[in-house]
Amino acid sequence: MSTVSFFRHSAKLSRYYIPTEFLSLAVIEFLVLILSLYLSLEVRFWMEDWHRDFGEFLPKAVLFAVIMQFSLIAFGVYQRQSGRFINMLVLRIASGLLLGLIPLGVGFYFVPLFFMGRGVLFLAVLFSFLLISVVRLLFRKVVKERDMWSRILVLGAGEKADLIREAIKTGELSGLNIVTYVATGSDKNHPNEDSLVLDKPLIRYVEDLDIDEIVIAVDDRRSGGFPTKELIDCKMSGVNIVDLVTFFERRAGKIRLDILNPSWLYLSEGFQAGALGRIVKRIVDLLVVLVLLPVALPLSVLVSLAIFVESGFRGGVLYHQTRVKQDGQPFEIYKFRSMVINAEVDGVARWASKNDSRITRVGRIIRKGRLDELPQLFNVLKGDMSFVGPRPERPEFVGKLAKAIPYYDERHRVKPGLTGWAQVCYSYGDTVEDSIEKLQYDLYYVKNYSVLLDLLILLQTAEVVMLGKGAQ
Repeated sequence: MSTVSFFRHSAKLSRYYIPTEFLSLAVIEFLVLILSLYLSLEVRFWMEDWHRDFGEFLPKAVLFAVIMQFSLIAFGVYQRQSGRFINMLVLRIASGLLLGLIPLGVGFYFVPLFFMGRGVLFLAVLFSFLLISVVRLLFRKVVKERDMWSRILVLGAGEKADLIREAIKTGELSGLNIVTYVATGSDKNHPNEDSLVLDKPLIRYVEDLDIDEIVIAVDDRRSGGFPTKELIDCKMSGVNIVDLVTFFERRAGKIRLDILNPSWLYLSEGFQAGALGRIVKRIVDLLVVLVLLPVALPLSVLVSLAIFVESGFRGGVLYHQTRVKQDGQPFEIYKFRSMVINAEVDGVARWASKNDSRITRVGRIIRKGRLDELPQLFNVLKGDMSFVGPRPERPEFVGKLAKAIPYYDERHRVKPGLTGWAQVCYSYGDTVEDSIEKLQYDLYYVKNYSVLLDLLILLQTAEVVMLGKGAQ
């Protein structure tokens, strides 16, 4: 297998598809992080004989590499779009490495056995930044950006194929190598300039164009011209074949409602939450809350004081509101008050909107950093919520959205969360159209839930919070 073809594949970890090139980079950069720490020791103690501790120092090096790599993930270094602009990529690498010093410092305080000096850490971060930047530059040079991705043939050039074209234009799909669109007899309003006509066996297109993946996007599969036998030949030759819904699921991280058939929901993998998975998720929730409490409690005191002072020492600091949780059951959610007192004095439920006049000055600040949601740690401890899951909506909105949006109630198959896949992939929305978009991400999460996906969401939430994405 050539270097380029190796990078065109994906690995499936707990139902979550990760491109091979990112796994390869992760392994290489993990080793680079370990090497960087040893280089820092060599430079820091170059006149001293520290080599006798080489093996004993390995646990510290591994801990350094693990924490720094998690921090890099939190800053989106392993996302597809991160490598498009080298200046932004370098900034993400630097920010991720600097952020990693915080949990390292906290860890040294609680576990002195892993302590490393400031000089060693400074050099290790410097070497890590330089070496990882070099690795990324070499990677971009050796494996050209266009050739990194699977070579894709779209079977179809009509209305359904237009969904792919449009998604590429809007950025919903990025980094794809669409080699060609092949029109069939069932496609409407085509052929286009970028499409070929199916006038020879499909396997010939695959061989001539070195195709790795075929996406089925024909407008009418019931047509007599659908090449069923030829698709089997391509499958047997090692080509990956996916339908359009699965293609968007894997490449965009969402389940498109406009092309979704009910049968796809129960025939595809996923949508399974076993007892063991629920127990593990609950344990992770409790551990995350316990880890955050030492930081959350002082912040909560400061936020409470700021709200109390701004309101003229009157009104409540906290407020509670009825939301809908798993299985459609109501529960009370707690938040720091970020709006004026009696924000809904007329009793009409409203979404918060951009530049909402009801939001106070303190409210805008705490919403940017999501500090208004700190009291929801209590909801997680109670078991009403999980740390990761679809955001809970108010019953007034749920009833309206369930009537307007197909499959909306499916998001209540799991516990709602403080953060979720929709929150890290999509900005805040206050319309039915925004709710449709968020539901597509929520369905992806419900279908593909795993501890690994929860971990990725938690890490990416760090970037959302620090950059204030999606807050209103």
